[in-house]
Amino acid sequence: MKILFLGDASMAHYNLSLGLRKLGHETLVISEKMRWREFPQDITLDREEGLWGSIKYLIQVLLLLPKLRGYDVVQLVGPNFMALRKEKLRWIYDYLRRHNKRVVMTVLGDDYYWVHGCCDLHLFRYSDFNLGPVDRRQTFPYAQKQYEEWMLPVNKDFSQYMASTCDAITPVLYEYWWCYQQYWESKSTYMPLPVVPDEKDPEAFGVGEKVRFFLGVQRNRAEYKGTDILRKALEDIVAKYPDKAEYTIVENLPYKEYIEKMEGHDVVIDQLYSYTPAMNGLITMAKGLVCVGGGEPENYQVLGETKLHPIVNVEPNYESVYKELENLVLHPQLIPDIKRQSYEFIQQYHHYIKVAQRYEALYNSLF
Repeated sequence: MKILFLGDASMAHYNLSLGLRKLGHETLVISEKMRWREFPQDITLDREEGLWGSIKYLIQVLLLLPKLRGYDVVQLVGPNFMALRKEKLRWIYDYLRRHNKRVVMTVLGDDYYWVHGCCDLHLFRYSDFNLGPVDRRQTFPYAQKQYEEWMLPVNKDFSQYMASTCDAITPVLYEYWWCYQQYWESKSTYMPLPVVPDEKDPEAFGVGEKVRFFLGVQRNRAEYKGTDILRKALEDIVAKYPDKAEYTIVENLPYKEYIEKMEGHDVVIDQLYSYTPAMNGLITMAKGLVCVGGGEPENYQVLGETKLHPIVNVEPNYESVYKELENLVLHPQLIPDIKRQSYEFIQQYHHYIKVAQRYEALYNSLF
């Protein structure tokens, strides 16, 4: 099959494309330049600021259109697959539907159904947008801005239009899947995020004299991801046990440099308000490291896993994070086994070729 991917986030589509190539398919990944993160892609779209930047971007997209025809499957990152207003995106989306056989929508990142499920349907005990009932809505500016934007009629309508007209919907986290199950159960299929794991020797899952923690920070989304609380708990733990623990904190690093900095640590602290690990947490486990973050029961239930639960789950508060980090520091003998389980979990559920096989089966079912 010929498969076109438009849009990406944290290399989800790129890794999937690599797996599909291993299975003999022809793939192309076109995505936005991710600024400082510098994720790989086959063709990069780059929208610069200002009027001239917008004009150049639109010209780049229009020149690309003839190359976006004749694919068996076009897979789009939700209603954000290009950096254009929704009115223009709808025209491009309809063009893609006319000139290709099937269109699949990956649910990856914020969209109307995700924000609506969190804030209006109250589907989760907590999320990036809420801490329990509606009267406990998250108050930081990024969350408020996302809610306001996705409730705008033009954004809501385009989300609903894509969901109703695409051939299949593939949410990549339990939370996204559950939001789409409320409206699109028959065409929504949960698909694990694909990861390319490191090759690990069994002897690699050890721990040194000190437990080494690692935390990556995105400055503009620190509150939204709970990094402010995670950082405070980490700093307090290491201050209390300086002879047993140490940490590295990095901010806004390009992907390759970020991964290099992660090497040599034992525990990577992910995000606070999620039920499930996204790409950062999964890459952590693919390296045979311990992930502290979202590992709620629903994460394992959607996979059908009943025994292998390696993620160190934290509730969305300082006390829970502090307690779990302290437990690792005081009981470092637990770490090697968690590392092994983490690596096994990735091999079993998120290996990029296994995930590609699941997509291959889905694509075949659409014809």
